[in-house]
Amino acid sequence: MTVLNSRKALKPAPGEGTTAARARRRNGTSDGMMRVYQLVLAAVVLGAWELLGRAGIIDEFFFPLPSDILATVWSWISTGYVFPHLWITMQEALLAFAVGTAAGLFLGFLLARVRFLERLFDPFLQMFNALPRVVLAPIFLLWFGLGIWSKVAFGFTLVFFIVFFNTLEGVKNVDRVLVDNARMLGASEKQLLRHVFIPSALTWIFSSLHISVGFAITGAVVGEYLGASAGVGYAIAQAQGVFDTQGVFAGMFILMIVVLIIDLLVNRLERYLLRWRPVQSS
Repeated sequence: MTVLNSRKALKPAPGEGTTAARARRRNGTSDGMMRVYQLVLAAVVLGAWELLGRAGIIDEFFFPLPSDILATVWSWISTGYVFPHLWITMQEALLAFAVGTAAGLFLGFLLARVRFLERLFDPFLQMFNALPRVVLAPIFLLWFGLGIWSKVAFGFTLVFFIVFFNTLEGVKNVDRVLVDNARMLGASEKQLLRHVFIPSALTWIFSSLHISVGFAITGAVVGEYLGASAGVGYAIAQAQGVFDTQGVFAGMFILMIVVLIIDLLVNRLERYLLRWRPVQSS
């Protein structure tokens, strides 16, 4: 079918990828230069923080020097202290992310395609989404104990609704003309899903994934902070218990670095899956 195979026609010709990259550089700052600007900005903020702390303007007890925080981070890494905790946290976060994303995608596509189900479940989904997630953490601890699954359940509640509502809106906003044309050419529901709805909703889905990655880790860490025997959140809680602010900030720095790395991987995957999109000029 001509319309259904139109994505193949959008595949860049040899050399077109390089042309697209040059177009992006002409229309704005290149990715490499933007990375340099970001590193400079981070260095300026950390440098100002260091200078203000050494000058006594910032209380080092509440805001330890970046050099001391980095020394603690290096100590945690070099001694291997952080790796067992980080491994537990990443397990919890990845499971919450995977289960929450899968459930959000499935229900998002289902309710977007079946209007009756959307109208039936809409008030209940809105009510559950309005619940403060923090109040659910003690309940999950009672249900699932101090192990990994209470953190996975808590992270699931954070990830699911973000992915679900973005998927729902992405599918509902697909161009109706494109859908009608595909149906006129005999496309089945499965073909519509594969060739029309999924490609059209990918932008919405990846927008939710960028946010969900951070929330999955947040859910795991908050769950560990409230009750656990291992994990980065547990390590932060232990440092807070002895007023070790350097340890608290070191745990936060490590989590920020991990989130940054994962977000870069999601960006790579997004660019690969959406490589058929035309380059937008600024």
